[in-house]
Amino acid sequence: MASTSGDREKVVSKLPGRLRQDLKVRAAQLGVEIMTAVEQGIALWCDLASSPPAVDTTGADSFSTWLPPGQWEVFKATAGDRRVSLTQGLAQSVQVWLQTNPAPAAKRLEIPRRIIVCNQKGGVGKTAITAGVGEAMAEDMDTLHPVRISKHFAAMLEGRSQDPLALEDLPGLGMRVLLVDFDPQCHLTQQLGHQPLPIEGDSLTKHMAGEPAGALGDLVVPIEGERFGDRLHLLPSCNDAFLLDVKLAGVRAREASLERALAPIESDYDVVLIDCPPSLGLSMDAAVHYGRRREGEPPGSSGVLVVVQAEDSSADAYALLTSQIEDLRGDLALELDYLGIVVNHYDARRGYIATSSLEAWMDIKDPRVVGVIGDLKEQKEAVRVKEPLLAYAPRCDQAVGMRALARAIS
Repeated sequence: MASTSGDREKVVSKLPGRLRQDLKVRAAQLGVEIMTAVEQGIALWCDLASSPPAVDTTGADSFSTWLPPGQWEVFKATAGDRRVSLTQGLAQSVQVWLQTNPAPAAKRLEIPRRIIVCNQKGGVGKTAITAGVGEAMAEDMDTLHPVRISKHFAAMLEGRSQDPLALEDLPGLGMRVLLVDFDPQCHLTQQLGHQPLPIEGDSLTKHMAGEPAGALGDLVVPIEGERFGDRLHLLPSCNDAFLLDVKLAGVRAREASLERALAPIESDYDVVLIDCPPSLGLSMDAAVHYGRRREGEPPGSSGVLVVVQAEDSSADAYALLTSQIEDLRGDLALELDYLGIVVNHYDARRGYIATSSLEAWMDIKDPRVVGVIGDLKEQKEAVRVKEPLLAYAPRCDQAVGMRALARAIS
């Protein structure tokens, strides 16, 4: 059945649910419209010398799209010549398009990205942002996930009402991600369902201090779940990190100690995210140095992601943090990029302090705000049950915001 509208005509047929989903995902992966993919598939199928193998069309249900005028008639004639039903012919056309347009491989960088999530003020939610961004980066490329696209994010920041369903389903980023719990309080480790490393054993602290008891890679654990495959890993923390600044005081070139420790394993990953402690000490110096731009690395690939809240004390802490970063930039001649500011735990219902603080963050411009994450119950629930947020509540507003943030800094 077909009806004409403009330069295309609407056609209605049937397609199996599996093929429909594969078509939707692949079109999103390649950045093409579904109607364009079907048009190309039908053209390819009609040009074949013979009909390809039959496709299982069990359970096929209604499917509509828009095609160039006349293509559907050519398709029907070809299906008649080949003595196949329109449903079978369309299924074969989609299958041919999928086979000739394979899914793109995840982009692998020559130099792994290093994202330093920091603010010496405690309680701003650095751990939640580190975990959420890492989870969003590791999600399956062959599955669509809801993301609030940039125009909706901009409208939200400008105070315009937002349809919570105004989302775009996009493929996961499929990156190999290492989350490093660099905080002696071990919140990231525990929130993701793991135990801190025993203080009498090996740890990142010992490797940074030049006292390793084994290979650092042996300490890394996977974050289980089909959503992340085997792409999301965690380097747990240990309470001995409380002593890190003392230990680093006697280490040669201590600002490079974190880089030296992680060097044997970082090439296994596309992204390394460091969940920093609330500190301005030597450990923070090492983290900032690790996030510097390396030779041959493009601007904005690695750097510092600052997490704040929409309240006055965050502004005071931000000034101290940026002062330290600028001192390191000058003293060590570092090329260090700010990846942006994340306003976390935002709730406009808190009134003028929250809304005016958000406006103040937005006015900074350099670095700019790259994400606003709401203060909602799902994150707290995920922490309570010790599950990744994007596995516990993959469609909640916070999960949607984490995906947008991951894309904003990618």
